[in-house]
Amino acid sequence: MLQKFEIQGVHTTVDDKLRAYVNKKLGGLDKYMPKAAKDSAHLKVHLKEAKKKNNAHCTCEATLHMPHQDIVIKESALNMYAAVDIMETKLKQHLQKYKELHGSGKGRRHLFARFNRKKIIDNTVPELDV
Repeated sequence: MLQKFEIQGVHTTVDDKLRAYVNKKLGGLDKYMPKAAKDSAHLKVHLKEAKKKNNAHCTCEATLHMPHQDIVIKESALNMYAAVDIMETKLKQHLQKYKELHGSGKGRRHLFARFNRKKIIDNTVPELDV
């Protein structure tokens, strides 16, 4: 679960059922984050409802503050629960991209260790096999 997590309702009341649903869906996103970013991650969720003459339009906006980048996603749907579901999938995709860019670098370290080991054994500079 995310340590810092805020839910706000704009022009709507956030009842316990909706709060539990948002917490269940978006609170478990820390398993998609790099280990170094888990402690300082902060998620703000704004739930907005605009009532027009013919239909109600629900908007869910999430801002995820990470160490190197802020991820902002805005999604609209006819139902608040549907907007939260779509928001969850988009946040997962953005976190995968973030993890590729700002990950731990384990893969690169392994590649360079292999390169240095061959260099020491052969006393030549080998070409990298990727």
